[in-house]
Amino acid sequence: MASYVVMVPKEAGAGDAVLVRDGFAFLAFIVPFLWFLWHRMWLEAAAALAAALLLGTLGTVQGWSAASTLMSLCLSLFLGLEARGLRVAMLRRRGWRQWGVVEADNGADAETRYMTELFDEEQPAPVAPLPELPAPPAKTAGRDTGPALGLFSYPGAR
Repeated sequence: MASYVVMVPKEAGAGDAVLVRDGFAFLAFIVPFLWFLWHRMWLEAAAALAAALLLGTLGTVQGWSAASTLMSLCLSLFLGLEARGLRVAMLRRRGWRQWGVVEADNGADAETRYMTELFDEEQPAPVAPLPELPAPPAKTAGRDTGPALGLFSYPGAR
């Protein structure tokens, strides 16, 4: 089962929620620039393009091609691992808030579970009436049988 982070806007209804799957984003690993553009993450797309161009330029320098290839692979791996976390961070910057986390096998099941939990949350649970407590026992004349100094009672002491 996968985890889905549910992000909701401040002023919209429950139907406007965005479910972001937690895990590796394969398309962000292969083509990070296009993945960021698809999800309207403009700053991240610009940063990914600048880093790719910088590493490509570094690869043309004599003796840096192997290092540039390795750094490019590491950058792609990092973006594949962190792309969905960056998407959640982008939504927070835009004023969205995190409603919670839903676990499901796929996106449709996650949306169904979210809606079910949302509507269960809106229905207040019925409140049961409090039980009647018995009346305290009446004090008897004579000795006080209560504890002394709050610890225990002393028999025969008045």
